[in-house]
Amino acid sequence: MAELLLVRHGETEWSRSHRHTSRTDLPLTPRGEEQARALRGPLAARKIGLILVSPMDRAVRTARLAGLEDLTVEPDLREWDYGGYEGITTDEIHRTRPDWNLWTDGVPPAGPDHPGESPERIGARVDRVLARIAPELAAADGADVVLVAHAHVLRVLTARRLGLPPSAGALFRLDTATVSRLGSEHGRPAMVAWNVGSEAISGQGATASGGAPAG
Repeated sequence: MAELLLVRHGETEWSRSHRHTSRTDLPLTPRGEEQARALRGPLAARKIGLILVSPMDRAVRTARLAGLEDLTVEPDLREWDYGGYEGITTDEIHRTRPDWNLWTDGVPPAGPDHPGESPERIGARVDRVLARIAPELAAADGADVVLVAHAHVLRVLTARRLGLPPSAGALFRLDTATVSRLGSEHGRPAMVAWNVGSEAISGQGATASGGAPAG
């Protein structure tokens, strides 16, 4: 049966330093490129149909280094718009807003190029993605759908796929260059594996997590 494979892009300088990165189009670090290449073999073992990728270079580069071809750019997979918090860390934000929580408060705007985004707005975006891929996941050929994107947008998408509100994405830590698998059980969406390395991509691993927290 088809699964939904979620791939977070490899490491960038800002993901390594936990800086919020949405519209800033940073490249992968050398380590990030190595991480992406490590996904090539295990992903090749999957039967893959549709591949959607965020328009940002770090996501497209990760997909190509991982051996994924016939990519379709999906603008709704871009990262949560961090508005005035672009390029700074949560710790820095808490110096002036100690009670701030991305998952419930969203992000204030910082001019027309960085409008910020509420949990509800990003939730609507990922709902559009889920509606787009629904026929592919239900197709008789059983081919997986792959989404290559960013930590927070994939966490919100996971919450919505499981029937939860966007704020429930806070429960799903997601590290760089990991693959998560969403399938079904008794006809309902279910998590198969989360935040794992290559051993779980082919269906043989268990859930795990590691590396640096998503930033």
